[in-house]
Amino acid sequence: MSQIKIGQVGLGRLGKVHAGNIVNHVKNAELYAVTSVVEEELVYAKESLGVEKCYTSYSEMIEDTDLDAVVIASPSGFHSVQITQALEKGLHVFSEKPIGLDLEDIQQVVENINDNQDKVLQLGFMRRFDESYQFAKESIQNGDLGKITTMRCYGIDPSTGLNSFINFAKSSASGGIFLDMSIHDIDLIRWFTGSEFKTVYSLGNNIAAPELSECDELETGACLAELEDGTIAYLLAGRNAQHGYHVETEIIGTEGMIRIGNAPEKNLVTLYDKNGVVRPTSSHFPERFKAAFINELNAFVNAINEKEASTVTGVDGLKSTEVAIAMQKSFEQKKIIKL
Repeated sequence: MSQIKIGQVGLGRLGKVHAGNIVNHVKNAELYAVTSVVEEELVYAKESLGVEKCYTSYSEMIEDTDLDAVVIASPSGFHSVQITQALEKGLHVFSEKPIGLDLEDIQQVVENINDNQDKVLQLGFMRRFDESYQFAKESIQNGDLGKITTMRCYGIDPSTGLNSFINFAKSSASGGIFLDMSIHDIDLIRWFTGSEFKTVYSLGNNIAAPELSECDELETGACLAELEDGTIAYLLAGRNAQHGYHVETEIIGTEGMIRIGNAPEKNLVTLYDKNGVVRPTSSHFPERFKAAFINELNAFVNAINEKEASTVTGVDGLKSTEVAIAMQKSFEQKKIIKL
């Protein structure tokens, strides 16, 4: 196994998770270089992670001929261009979702990916690499549930991060709650069922955060969808879980049911006191999916070394983004959207 030299762009909350994992937990990989326009992030990379090559320009970083791959953890609007630039330089690419915000741009990226079959392109749908979700996937493949009839998906961020998101939304575009958050559940639904979305109908509100209406953002978004194989899916995304980070997936089949994370439990501790019975919960996504984030980057590096294709492809990114954009369109137009 050769040591893969990785250059990373973006050192925000998730970027720091990836960078730290590359340095401390990913085998056969080196965080060789980083790019950020935020001086404090470059100082963090240099002093806390020991990265010597720190850039303020992504284009300049990928000119380094010693690089083997890039990890893209920049704002969503930059992903399409940065993936394309990396592929043009002959680099393997791990990119956070979404693959882009515009369908025409994404389709062009997928064409570029298809033209570079010798390069590994993997998208950051980390839930596929979580042990609980992998167990559920194996159970479904074994026929334990029979035929899937219904899926219910919750993805709600903790309320402690709501004000931070409001401030972000005032100056930046997230792509909307369906593209920013529901896309993970869209990917899981496609992964578990093997079927594509047929129709979507979305609703949303800002009861918990009226300020977001001025930013064309939603605090809560919901969607009822039908898949091509007849499966019914209900998705709920939000930014105001008072109890902590809440991700829950329920899969109902003709022969049984699986529920993943029906309570966002932090550990096996139960506290009994004057408040009653209390179970600590996960407070944010890096905690809940800590192992999955490590597993997905190990899978990326292994695919490069083994010269194998990624299990999460550009087509997965395109299909999931198409659905998320249709959900947003359904909310805006107040009607069912056919894909």
